[in-house]
Amino acid sequence: MVAVAAGNVHSASNTGRSHSVGLRADGTVVATGWNRDGQCDVASWREVTLVAAGWRRTLGLLGDGTVLAAGRANEGACDVSQWREVVALACGDWHSVGLRADGTAVAVGNDRRGQCAVDTWRDVAAVAAGYLHTVGLGSDGRVFAVGDQSTGAGEVSAWRDVVAVAAGSYHTVGVTAAGRVVAVGSNDFGQCDVADWRGIVAVAAGSTHTLGLRADGTVVAVGNNEHGQCDTTGWSAIRSPD
Repeated sequence: MVAVAAGNVHSASNTGRSHSVGLRADGTVVATGWNRDGQCDVASWREVTLVAAGWRRTLGLLGDGTVLAAGRANEGACDVSQWREVVALACGDWHSVGLRADGTAVAVGNDRRGQCAVDTWRDVAAVAAGYLHTVGLGSDGRVFAVGDQSTGAGEVSAWRDVVAVAAGSYHTVGVTAAGRVVAVGSNDFGQCDVADWRGIVAVAAGSTHTLGLRADGTVVAVGNNEHGQCDTTGWSAIRSPD
């Protein structure tokens, strides 16, 4: 495997109903888990360079910059067939986001909180998607966000020198060029308690937990550990798929 993705669920009634996706070195894709809407029907995909997973859907980026989708189509989050020159993908629960080669962004799906309002973004280097918000990292190290403002997950305008971003359900995380980590939004489980982390090169955000990858290949974690998702002690030689 060269990359993996996980489809999160945020409804208590759907606890455990998720799926996992893997990208093989030969560009084929494998998926396992809950498949109610066909989100695991990816066996025929070829020449895929990147995968992303949201609730009940899977996205695959092809080498020519087009995007494949499988799964739930009700909210329009799989309406990606017209996308072109895409270089990166992100999945929120109900919306999908693409980063184009020219630094612009595109989003489809549920837009009830304005989480798809990315048409005016320029010079974007990376994107991340939470439950009802979308985050963009500018090439100048600034960060911007659209969507739900109730949890504070979009309060990123003061961030500077950021080199990577991640979005959980209701929180946003960034890594600075100095290897420090910043976080805003819901902190009900301590998922934003990252101020003392050092030497971080990449971050990932789950629904209510946060992971940080150190330059030495070890991993730190904070937040909800109900299912052992923060038990990363002893992990070593971990690397970012990028």
